[in-house]
Amino acid sequence: MHNHDIRVLNDLIETTIDSADGYAEAARETQNIRFGITFQERATERRLVASRLQQRVEALGGMPEEEGSALASAHRLFANLRKSLHDDRAVMDEVDRGEDHVAHQFEDALEDEDVSPPTHALIADAYRSVRSGHEQMSGLKRYPQGGR
Repeated sequence: MHNHDIRVLNDLIETTIDSADGYAEAARETQNIRFGITFQERATERRLVASRLQQRVEALGGMPEEEGSALASAHRLFANLRKSLHDDRAVMDEVDRGEDHVAHQFEDALEDEDVSPPTHALIADAYRSVRSGHEQMSGLKRYPQGGR
């Protein structure tokens, strides 16, 4: 059971690190001050979530992931081409796409019946933070010019 929990958690860690990296990049790309601050706050929050998941992997006797995925890095390189015009709408589209992916990863983990109850509780707690970020980004996307 521990091996399964470790595998599920490491997948979430990788996704969460990708998300934090994506937010940090979005904070650098946007010209909207409000978005920049919000994205940086979300990057910090996602790093905290990843840290909590990493601690659980260590407690289970596993080696936690320390980096995001290579696929996310490749995606960011492609996305950078689209964002090279510093278009806040393009930045928000990428953030929204990333949020959808992260939310689905956590939802899949929550539906995994082979995850132990303590690990499930940790994932559920982390998911609340992810959902909060997803809702916040959806709200920002509706008002892309606010806060300049």
